Amino acid sequence: MRKNAVRYGIAAAAALLLVAVMWTFRPSFSPAEPERTPEEIAAGIHRKAIVIDTHVDIPGLFGSEKYDPGLRGVLPVQVDLPRMREGGLDAVFFVVYVPQTERNAVGYAQAASAALEKFAAIRRMTDDLYKDEIGLALTAADIRALHEQGKRIALIGIENGYSVATQPALLDFYYDLGARYFGLVHNGHNDLADSAQPQEKFADRANGEGGEHGGLSPLGRAAIARANDLGMMVDVSHASRAATLAAVEASRAPVIASHSAVKALRDHPRNISDEEMKALAAKGGVVQIVAFDEYLHPVPDEKKAARRELAVSLGLTSLDALFGADEETKAKFAEGLAEIDRKWPRATVALLADHIGYAVKLVGIDHVGIASDFQGGGGIDGWSNASETPNVTAELVRRGYSEEEIVKLWGGNLLRVMEAAERARRPAAQPATRAAAQ
Repeated sequence: MRKNAVRYGIAAAAALLLVAVMWTFRPSFSPAEPERTPEEIAAGIHRKAIVIDTHVDIPGLFGSEKYDPGLRGVLPVQVDLPRMREGGLDAVFFVVYVPQTERNAVGYAQAASAALEKFAAIRRMTDDLYKDEIGLALTAADIRALHEQGKRIALIGIENGYSVATQPALLDFYYDLGARYFGLVHNGHNDLADSAQPQEKFADRANGEGGEHGGLSPLGRAAIARANDLGMMVDVSHASRAATLAAVEASRAPVIASHSAVKALRDHPRNISDEEMKALAAKGGVVQIVAFDEYLHPVPDEKKAARRELAVSLGLTSLDALFGADEETKAKFAEGLAEIDRKWPRATVALLADHIGYAVKLVGIDHVGIASDFQGGGGIDGWSNASETPNVTAELVRRGYSEEEIVKLWGGNLLRVMEAAERARRPAAQPATRAAAQ
């Protein structure tokens, strides 16, 4: 009996031990972590990345009560500090754009005056009105430092070399005011380069391999050399194919296309060809794919005519007229545009991602970025103002891009090019420090 009792005791102990082991290594039945949505992943990326938009246009009255960047605006305002914060848009190149007019003393003087007005407006925002919220970055290191401080970041780009007239030395002055990229040309040839879109009203010669300058003039080459000496990036958006290829070849530093889309997907003269993208990438540059409706897909002539008629009917025949209009006129304009877009839908964020994907496949993830061209005609369904910026990121997540790749697209590649331009600076061209420039 005692032996049986011992045997039963040993068996019971073994059974208890087995149960304990099985309990210890039991499968967990705790609820699984819910899979994050693309929007949630995008929000996380925006908290880590330095998100840079390389092209936002401004009117001359920027920084005034007509366009106060510290307040949430209504159309035509697409970028302001509240919506930059809401959309996780950290940095913006505010653009000093001047339109192409006659190449004579009057035209040159007016262009320089218009450029200085916009420099002053940007500096008024960063140095006076909202200096505690947004800072002016003059170097890639400034961008990172301001981001660490939790501030929004302003940078300055020049669109249209017409503002330097025939004096590349003017670039020194513009650089001291904060300009960090230099767009050679806009619509219409100028004294520096041929445009992708010649203008008949200025008697520009037909676009093609010849153009007016065969791409670049000697003055254009001198301007590129001076931009290199200063550490200012050269921008080829709006340039003809010949001008783009010549600029990439002439520049010591990598070159950017600050706001262009893919010509292979949308055959528009403003878009960039495979040949140009390959040349730009081979030099270490970056093409910033732009959210501009007509550059992403064909827009019917009827829609363009309807937009023109709407603007003319309301007296909105220039950028300043649009921003300076009263609230009632702006509301009528917004309502009219919405009706036009319902009839002829705008391009979508998905289509923007198609152009990004094509460029990435062609030249690699290190040579592609993103731009809006807000307030200069940019804006698509899903990314119509700065607050909607995460929609682009969410679409990239859906397409399978990694966080590292999206960080590169949203500014990492641009920062690399900016640093390369800084390294290419000649010792004789002393850079302005933030303190000196402010």
